[in-house]
Amino acid sequence: MKVSGIVIVTGAEETELMRQSAPALQPQVDELVVVANGPNSVDGDLPVAAQVIRNHELRGFSANINAGIAATSGEYVIVSNPDAVPEPDAIAELVGFADAHPRCGVAGPKMVNPDGTLQASRRRFPTIAGSIVRRTPIRLLFPPLRWQRRHYLLDAPSGEPMQVDTMLGAFLLMRRTMLDELGGWDPGYQLYVDDIDFNYRAMKAGWERWWVPSAVVHHEYQAVIDKRFFTRRNWWHAKAMARFLRKHPERLLAFW
Repeated sequence: MKVSGIVIVTGAEETELMRQSAPALQPQVDELVVVANGPNSVDGDLPVAAQVIRNHELRGFSANINAGIAATSGEYVIVSNPDAVPEPDAIAELVGFADAHPRCGVAGPKMVNPDGTLQASRRRFPTIAGSIVRRTPIRLLFPPLRWQRRHYLLDAPSGEPMQVDTMLGAFLLMRRTMLDELGGWDPGYQLYVDDIDFNYRAMKAGWERWWVPSAVVHHEYQAVIDKRFFTRRNWWHAKAMARFLRKHPERLLAFW
């Protein structure tokens, strides 16, 4: 089997988003697993043929990805957010690129916003100063997308594939050989930073991460923690970043 797909849905709102996006994803994969994370997720019939894994209690994003990985057998595994809608040839483009680059462990698409503009899904690994700006009220004075162009790779070419540090976990193709080597995603993360940690571990193990613009995915990036301060989600992000730094203390030297 070549490609497996995983979609994780939590609650009725994400279930409805998945009902709209799954018909675009399902024809492009050989098998599809939907992880229903907690009660009120995936009630009723699905619009596509899929295996459903039901969690009676809420689990973290990484733990749910690992459950999906364990339930699939494809050479490549796609993880897709419920609000990510791939164009018809997106997964074929990612697979074709990965087949041609044996050390490509992670391939990510060009993600576009609802208005068609390029989404800042390809990024450099975070730094201490940059994280402080992005996650505190300082960002009101120094808007990250204006002042941290290097972090978001905003000035990098957008017409050709390029190796990157990390990409948003909203839609990623992952090589199973790499997943087996790394032991999957770190289930110690509840939410946030888990995709950064995964890509960082892949980098340490010598796997390449590629941004492939010929694969296009439409995504309405919620960016909840970018809009409000001092919420529960901001606390989750702070805890996740602390975990990342405990695991990879050398990143403390990357101040700016």
